[in-house]
Amino acid sequence: MALDSTQDMTMSRRAMKAELLDAETELKLAYAWRDQRDEAALHRLITAYMRLAISMASKFRRYGAPMNDLIQEAGLGLMKAADKFDPDRGVRFSTYAVWWIKASIQDYVMRNWSMVRTGSTSSQKSLFFNMRRVQAKLEREASKQGETLDRHQLHQMIATEVGVPLRDVEMMEGRLSGSDFSLNAVQSADEEGREWIDTLEDDSAQSAELVEHSHDTAQLREWLVTAMQGLKPRERLIVRERKLRDDPRTLESLGQELGLSKERVRQLEAAAFQKMRKSLEAQSKEVQNFLV
Repeated sequence: MALDSTQDMTMSRRAMKAELLDAETELKLAYAWRDQRDEAALHRLITAYMRLAISMASKFRRYGAPMNDLIQEAGLGLMKAADKFDPDRGVRFSTYAVWWIKASIQDYVMRNWSMVRTGSTSSQKSLFFNMRRVQAKLEREASKQGETLDRHQLHQMIATEVGVPLRDVEMMEGRLSGSDFSLNAVQSADEEGREWIDTLEDDSAQSAELVEHSHDTAQLREWLVTAMQGLKPRERLIVRERKLRDDPRTLESLGQELGLSKERVRQLEAAAFQKMRKSLEAQSKEVQNFLV
């Protein structure tokens, strides 16, 4: 399979020329990295199996990602495998590394498939990479038997075959069948060359709404000033300190300042609000529920 660029080809040729490790040498390098953090041993181990990473990366080119990026992700997976590999388990490093390399590439492909997140769970990942293949197989088998599967039947059979919930199949079908669409694309039927973004409704406040809001705010402020003027100085102080400050004062602190108990301050506050309510109701029925 041809690679994307001269750089890819150079990397591939370099990997193919790397040494082939026998089991004993591989084990020695793995121990050196795990126990001594020997970077030279790690480099040798990674270099020897980079051909495996490149080979696996090439299998994912059909998803449209640049080969160079796929190789980089495969290399990251290989490095993760080397870091987590336990040579005491008696498994060859190449066998262990395959899973990490594949997982790294798959995560990259899914992240870059669409601006909309395609999925992250194991069932969604399994569907992303296997749904089309399983669907084609089921349709071939049904065709041989002279059957025609409707969409619901097909989704149910895919869910059973892959071992995932039906809702995940339906969700992935929608994501794989669609594609990202730019709002800056020109409408094909529009002769003036308008973009799709021009058709979106502006949900910000309109001029009329702003004017109305400004008028209502000014009117309410006027009513409140009038209501406050009807209070006694001590009541006005309590309302101002309890309700109009960014950092409201406590009943106890006001009681200490006024030489009153907390309960008496609370009673004065309630009485002040009752007076303000009556004043506001007298001025307009629109604010009957302003003070709750």
